[in-house]
Amino acid sequence: MKKALCPTCNRAFDPEKSQSMPFCSLRCREVDLGRWLDETNAIPADPETAAEEEQSGQEER
Repeated sequence: MKKALCPTCNRAFDPEKSQSMPFCSLRCREVDLGRWLDETNAIPADPETAAEEEQSGQEER
């Protein structure tokens, strides 16, 4: 039996029995979603690249 680790609670679980992959449960899946919505989790951005993209987007209009 293959085991996976839940990214939210770090508990080992059987991925074939989980309906909330890659999470061990619906609860952990919803906790993760809440972290993204609260902006606790975020993808880092390079401020210079973001400013350049914003300027190029305005020039195209």
